[in-house]
Amino acid sequence: MGKKGKRDKKGKGAEKTAAKMEKKVSRRAKKEEEDLEALIAEFQSLDAKKTQVIESSCPPPSPRLNCSLSAHPERDELILFGGEYFNGQKTYLYNELYIYHIRKNSWAKLEIPNPPPRRCAHQAAVVPTAGGQLWIFGGEFASPNGEQFYHYKDLWVLHLATKTWEQIKAPGGPSGRSGHRMVACKRQLIIFGGFHESARDYIYYNDVYAFNLDCFTWSKLAPAGIGPAPRSGCQMTPTPEGNIVIYGGYSKQRIKKDVDKGTLHTDMFLLKAEGAGKEEDRWTWSRLSPSGLKPTPRSGFSVAAAPNNRCLLFGGVHDEEEEESIEGDFFNDIYFYDIGKNRWFPAQLKGPKSEKRKRRRGRQAEAEAAGEEELQLPPPQGPLEIVKEVVAEDGTIMTIKQVIPGAAEGKDRSGSEDEEEEEEEGGSLGQPLEPCPRSNAMVAVKHGVLYVYGGMFEVGDRQVTLSDLHSIDLHRMDEWKVLLEMDPKTQEWLEESESDEEEDDVEGAEGGEEEEESSEEESEDEEGEQQHPAVQPGEAQAQYLGRTEQYWLSLARSHMGPEAKDKKVLKVAHAMAKTFYEDAV
Repeated sequence: MGKKGKRDKKGKGAEKTAAKMEKKVSRRAKKEEEDLEALIAEFQSLDAKKTQVIESSCPPPSPRLNCSLSAHPERDELILFGGEYFNGQKTYLYNELYIYHIRKNSWAKLEIPNPPPRRCAHQAAVVPTAGGQLWIFGGEFASPNGEQFYHYKDLWVLHLATKTWEQIKAPGGPSGRSGHRMVACKRQLIIFGGFHESARDYIYYNDVYAFNLDCFTWSKLAPAGIGPAPRSGCQMTPTPEGNIVIYGGYSKQRIKKDVDKGTLHTDMFLLKAEGAGKEEDRWTWSRLSPSGLKPTPRSGFSVAAAPNNRCLLFGGVHDEEEEESIEGDFFNDIYFYDIGKNRWFPAQLKGPKSEKRKRRRGRQAEAEAAGEEELQLPPPQGPLEIVKEVVAEDGTIMTIKQVIPGAAEGKDRSGSEDEEEEEEEGGSLGQPLEPCPRSNAMVAVKHGVLYVYGGMFEVGDRQVTLSDLHSIDLHRMDEWKVLLEMDPKTQEWLEESESDEEEDDVEGAEGGEEEEESSEEESEDEEGEQQHPAVQPGEAQAQYLGRTEQYWLSLARSHMGPEAKDKKVLKVAHAMAKTFYEDAV
């Protein structure tokens, strides 16, 4: 009893602390949101001028992040809504609605009166009711300079059959947030987690809400047991039994003034419905300990339901913390989670079936020819040329790509094993058409085919927002198909130099480091005429960094002062060296 009482007290103390933090964030965010409400209202007045539904063929959407991509429940269509685009200086928000026609491989823009306000990082869920409904909750609106945020707590439904938007106003719903997760489960929308951010403060959530799709009412769930810590960007998957699986996610906490510590969560939980569909369901949290090979720690991954009672995880990034010019490892791999077996395993492409049969039939006469074909198929020259632009800054993405052809030797063995073992051990992922490594891709599954749209990766301080479209048959797992290549003309990046002076006057949540970094860049510019170590003909970047590291460390230390942390000095030194190397080359 004594231990239980202490645990209860500790839990109540944590709840009080969270409540105080939420009030503090809400108080500071109120002024920001009042400023942004006027801008949102201005955009809505423009949307109010739309009085009729117009669907027109159009080019593919411009690059954007944190939009939603959903499969139409009845038609061979994908529905893309909202999103944001950052060009280095300015943030653009969207509330456009696009339809991708799968059979025609074409896009159409659908203009419908009274749409939701512009937003990103919202959540969308599709249900088959009345010809199909697309439900939208939450998300955020950012000021053009990206320093102020408005977090939505509104709920909308797009009636796909009648092409009409409707805002559902029901009390008792979640607070404004973005980065949360929402799924449709047993005639309910279940929402978990997310975060709310102002210029100086932020809070992460681990609360759970349910919206009843029959009576249009909200209820806040109070599950028994110990649940996940507060987080955003996790995997949330409904099971056929009406339960919910939570995996991973990201959160950060302030350890001292202007210093935040991020956490990549890798734990897994089951939220179980005990009420057997009754109105007053009882829910319970329990921790899952899956077998198999879990995904490596990452954030920014994408998730979707997969055939055979599985869900999948695609891509993501593993960042190094305490850095604004973050160097991250980006991924383009797929992991499956078997819900029934509580088991993770990595996906592997099997290669075209015709080639498999050829190798099986002609093991002696055609073994060498088949082997040559296999060797010719995987060379990743195409994507590696693209990724090498990333490698020049990140350094590890090439490693990810190089791992792919290594699984080719398992192909012959995989033919005699069951389907799951083939997916885990067989096949080569050396197809030259696969998506390049990325995070925050939009994914949807229709008729057992996974569609991957866009995402982003980083090259140094530059963010590359993608707008390509790939697909892969999850039943066959034979090869990726490129449905839309990225148009380089859509890429725009404006250097921050023009806004440095403004940033010096505006201190944001990470303002201290921003000022430090901008002063470093200015100091580097002033040293532009200094005789830095020259790049030798044909010298690779890694060789140059190794040869001149001490020089750049000394230069960075002289700019930053003796009190700067060694790790920070090292990062800045490498950044200066890379910049000089790239300019020289």
